[in-house]
Amino acid sequence: MVVVSPSAAYVLKSPGAFAWRVLKAFKKNQGLLLAGAVAYYALLSVVPLLILTVIALSHVIDRMELLSTLGRYLEWLIPGQSGAIIGELRNFLDHREVVGWLLLGTMLFFSSLAFTVLENAMAVIFLHRFAIRKRRYLVSAVLPYAYILCLGFGVLIVTLVAGSLQALGQESIDLLGHEWSLKGVSGVLLYLLGFAGEIFVLTSLYMVMPVGHLSWRHALIGGATAALLWEITRHVLVWYFSTLSQVNVVYGSLTTAIVVLFSLEIGASLLLLGAQVISEYERIGLPQPTDSQPLKP
Repeated sequence: MVVVSPSAAYVLKSPGAFAWRVLKAFKKNQGLLLAGAVAYYALLSVVPLLILTVIALSHVIDRMELLSTLGRYLEWLIPGQSGAIIGELRNFLDHREVVGWLLLGTMLFFSSLAFTVLENAMAVIFLHRFAIRKRRYLVSAVLPYAYILCLGFGVLIVTLVAGSLQALGQESIDLLGHEWSLKGVSGVLLYLLGFAGEIFVLTSLYMVMPVGHLSWRHALIGGATAALLWEITRHVLVWYFSTLSQVNVVYGSLTTAIVVLFSLEIGASLLLLGAQVISEYERIGLPQPTDSQPLKP
């Protein structure tokens, strides 16, 4: 017999009421405004972060294989615009000798900005945690760099696994006198690898960014919710930009920056919405805050 927690039983019994509760809390916490701030700083952070990752990993992985993997999975984050960023990364690698200690320190600083802002946004959503326990300043200062290091290691693993799956796609098997290519199987496995990696990254963010210890089950609920919503949104964005969008006519040379910022803001909104799901799930059965209570810690 499966034992269901009271919180899970409430959600299963009234999914619509829970969804409405999450949306009301997200609006009350000014989630879209917070997402705009996260997206802006993510735009400042993404290129320095990718440059640092590529410079470090190019010493142990073939450069073209690394850029190919990054390009494939950047499409998940910024649909339709990964080519421009990969082109800049390739150009930077061709002139890596210009990287001095000052430039390296500057890129390291800017690559951490998005994590700092995201931590502050999480503090608003998880106000019930922040009101009980605050994070030490030293931990907040070191956390982004530790997470960047973990992301770099994750990119290394994903690149190696993706290379193996691509090699699998070149093979075929002989079954009952027929030769069957494994290319389709390789493509499905690559997609599942990307989707599983997306859920893992989101879950890890929910576990380390909010103050206090968060159950991995609760973090996984938020990660799966945000990942599923982003998958739907990502395909809609790809269709929109390829068929209906006239953004290049309006913004001209600024098109890439505008589209990247727009994609990041939608992604940040879904990321914070997933956090709101976790927050409301934790608060099931607890007194709800009144409108007079402050939202900011």
